[in-house]
Amino acid sequence: MGRGDMVLIADLHTHSIASGHAYSTIRENIQQAAMIGLRYYGISDHTPGMRDTTVMGYFHNLRVLKSPIEKVEILKGAEANIVSRRGTIDLPAEIASRLDYVIASLHDIVIENMGIVGNTEAVIGAMHNPHVRIIGHPDDSRYPLHYPEIARAAKETGVALELNNSSLSPASSRVGGMVNAKELLEQCAAVGASVVVNSDSHIWYDVGNFIYAKALLDELRFPEHLVLNASASGMAKLLGQDRSRTYLPAASAAE
Repeated sequence: MGRGDMVLIADLHTHSIASGHAYSTIRENIQQAAMIGLRYYGISDHTPGMRDTTVMGYFHNLRVLKSPIEKVEILKGAEANIVSRRGTIDLPAEIASRLDYVIASLHDIVIENMGIVGNTEAVIGAMHNPHVRIIGHPDDSRYPLHYPEIARAAKETGVALELNNSSLSPASSRVGGMVNAKELLEQCAAVGASVVVNSDSHIWYDVGNFIYAKALLDELRFPEHLVLNASASGMAKLLGQDRSRTYLPAASAAE
């Protein structure tokens, strides 16, 4: 089977109007997920360390979301900001522990580029937070990373590295997404590190849009068993594996 025929059953990186710069409701996103046949839909709005976005109470109250809805399993997550070279995130453990997963990402309006050594240390540090299960869009030349180290750390910690469809789009605001994603995938394949394919949707019709990511996986003949959202067993590994890692508490961006 060509990777272009790979069936992806989950989209875990999506945003609603709560993020402040996205344009659809959670209901509209879930309806799209149901329409295209996703088995899992994950809501992962931005955390409050990013300006003009959510408040902490938003994540406390995600418990009101039922599951399933329209035969889609609803997963409650967050896209947290990496806010220091240590890899600390802006989501307290008491909140993160209530979620199904946390994505940790570097964002230019939250933290400055620390250089390839500093950025790599920050991402690896975030992997050691037991609530972080995905590293978001590790593909932006504005935050250069040492991919061999990133892939090895992902393999060791069991954290998935994201293949972000939005980063691969010609309209992306990120820099070097395609080139960087290729190198990242090659390093993951070499050491057996897992990835998860996500849309990073900011409007309902992009939920489950994996067109660029699937084309790249096909081009590189990336091993399907390393794509966690290509199977129920992969999803169970992503969401339910026991990872006893050192917890780094939430910190301010000034740290």
